[in-house]
Order: sequence, then C-alpha cells, then structure tokens
Amino acid sequence: MTKTVLLIEDDPQMRRLICDYLTEFGYDVEAFEDPREALDRFDRNPRAFDVVILDLMLPHMDGFDVCKKIKERHDVPIIISSARGDIGNKIHGFELGVDDYLAKPYEPRELILRIEAVLRRQGRSEKFQVGDLTIDPANREVTVEDFTVSLTPIEMDLLLYLLQKRGHAVSREQLIQAASLPPDTRNRTIDMHISNLRHKIGDDPKNPKYIRSQWGIGYKFIG
Repeated sequence: MTKTVLLIEDDPQMRRLICDYLTEFGYDVEAFEDPREALDRFDRNPRAFDVVILDLMLPHMDGFDVCKKIKERHDVPIIISSARGDIGNKIHGFELGVDDYLAKPYEPRELILRIEAVLRRQGRSEKFQVGDLTIDPANREVTVEDFTVSLTPIEMDLLLYLLQKRGHAVSREQLIQAASLPPDTRNRTIDMHISNLRHKIGDDPKNPKYIRSQWGIGYKFIG
C-alpha cells in the first residue's frame, strides 16, 4: 500500500526536490508552502497521512507551533527538515514529540531512509507477498519459501524500486539513480546486478515470475 507524506516546506526549490525524490521512491506527496493551508488539509482527514515532513522557518507560523497543532489532532510521525540544526532546536523538537530531525543540507536519500526508519518504529510498514517471494521493505529482508535470501545493498535497492514501480517498465538510468550508483555507471553493470538478483530469488529470465526484461527500456516487476 502506498504511503502518503504531508510536506510543509516554503522553499520552492527544496519543496520540488523532496517531492520529486519521494515520488520516485513510490510515495504519494501532498505539499504545501503555507502551513495554515496544510493544517486545514490535515484537519479534513488526519489519518490520510503516514508521515509529516516539516520545515521550521515558515510564513505565518513557526514550525514548532505547527508541530504542536498536528500532534494535538493526531499522533502522526513528524520529521523536522530545517536549516535550524543547533542542539537547542533539536532538543525542543524532540520534547514536542517529533520522531526525527534532519538538519539541512542533507542528501534526499537520507530522508528516504529516515522515513523508512520512522515507519518501521511506528509499525506502519508492510510486507509484500508475491508467490514464494516475501519482501519486507522496512527491515530490508527477503525470503523465498521461508528461506532468507542474502542480498547486497544494491540488489535490495533495485528490488525495492522495481516493486514500487510494479507493473511499469523502468529504465536502467532510473535503476542507477534508485541504487545511488554513480551517474556514469554502465548499463551492463545494472544488468549484472539484476542477473545476480534474479538468481538469488529463483527467477528464470527466460520464464520470469518476478522481473521481466523490457527490450530497449530496462526491466519491469510483474509479480
């Protein structure tokens, strides 16, 4: 099930960057510049959101005040994303009940990992069962017929990305980005990682159950 993020960030470039990255990793995002509009949306259905990404330096309201109002309405996980990275602000945030605090600047991939960790602690992440294959994204674990499969970090990133894009062809360039590989990584390197992944999960490329090659494009998760 797709997770939904409420993003409250007044910087247009940062807001667009976070939105694009979260969407790329399979999250639905509702983004707001004005915290008052975000709170109005949150009030209409607080349980619609799995996690809140909250800036502190906002127009009309301080981020900590927004945090208090959100926590008063519903105990949704909140991750602070702010340039105010001093220890005093961090302590104040945790005293208000935030679940994590990211000081800008940071790599977008780190935000994804923090979200996954928060959802794991909240028990909101779920396992996916596809035939004999079980994928636990939160714990980054894979089993086939109840036997644990040892995947490398790159193989796990590729599998999770293909799962998130289930039913849609993804290019090798997208897979390179999803696995945080250097931009000049060769396509053959991705093919090698996919080949190793297929072997480990028992997927025959000639008669695939999970990962199908898409001629001229890349790969598709079909399970």
